[in-house]
Parts: sequence; C-alpha cells; structure tokens
Amino acid sequence: MKRIFHHIRKQPEKTKRHILHILIFCFALILFFLWTYSLGTTLTSTDTGAQIKQDLKPFSVLKDNITDELNSIKEPDSNTGQ
Repeated sequence: MKRIFHHIRKQPEKTKRHILHILIFCFALILFFLWTYSLGTTLTSTDTGAQIKQDLKPFSVLKDNITDELNSIKEPDSNTGQ
C-alpha cells in the first residue's frame, strides 16, 4: 500500500486529479447501487406500501380539489349569459 501511495505522490498534479475523479466516480456508483438495492427491499415491504397509501391521501384530496376548481373555471358561467 505504501508503494502505491508513493507512486501516486510522484505523479504530476494532473494525473493525481484524474485518479481522484475516477475514485470519486467509482465510490458514487457503489453508493448508488447500494441505495437502489436498499430502496427496492424497502418498497417491497407490505408495511411500506400501506404507509405510502396513507401518506398520499392528503395529496389526492388536494388534487381532486384543484381539478374541481379548474373544471369550474373552464365551464362557462351561466350568470353572464354565455
């Protein structure tokens, strides 16, 4: 391990930056795949599905209210004679 670090220290700054960028990209990929795997196992849980449905109820009510309001705006007003 010491040889690897010594070898990297002797490299020019541009090469060190390339190595750094490659390492950061590799670690980001590893973290992304671990996160995706853990997310998949979490979402397949039956408790999570029930919790998501419970959490989305207020948003569905809000969506219904907004849709009703937009439909009432689009409909011609009977009082104006149109």
